[in-house]
Amino acid sequence: MPDRAPPRIDSQPLPYVAQLGERAPDDIDLVVIHCTELPDLAMARSYGERVLYDSGSGNSGHFYIDRDGSIVEYVPVERVAHHVSGYNPRSVGIELVNTGRYPHWLDSRHQAMDEPYPEAQIAALIDLLQHLCDTLPALHHIAGHEALDTREEVASDDPDRRVLRKRDPGPLFPWPRVLAAVTLSPLGG
Repeated sequence: MPDRAPPRIDSQPLPYVAQLGERAPDDIDLVVIHCTELPDLAMARSYGERVLYDSGSGNSGHFYIDRDGSIVEYVPVERVAHHVSGYNPRSVGIELVNTGRYPHWLDSRHQAMDEPYPEAQIAALIDLLQHLCDTLPALHHIAGHEALDTREEVASDDPDRRVLRKRDPGPLFPWPRVLAAVTLSPLGG
């Protein structure tokens, strides 16, 4: 294990964490990068606290990184968070606060994702990814949400058009920089 210090992570468990399935750290081989597509961390927390399933849980990533680089943990990695359909049991979800397409997620006229990711946020992401690589022995892969959920939805403004459900982390995410800084390979790559 490298001698680098872990990043500062503020633990703020969601109210339903105990209802989420447990898993061994050795079961985690993938990290998925998301953007919140919400204006701020407070709204992301509000969305994360919504109970959507019979189990009493909702949708959330494990870690959230605000624009200033602060890192919050909503779900411990030993629990399965609901952040990407089909990959939850094997993955850690990291959400970057970014407006994305907010508030017109499925409007075909508002599909641009043009908010850049601040330097502090990307630096914190790299620190967190390096820490996860140091502490999760099977972690070898990384992917963006858009690469794993390629489903389309009917556009909210035009029933004859379809748009991608997920586009995050989006075209402004600095994949070359992040991949150069970590020992993770793109899933399928």
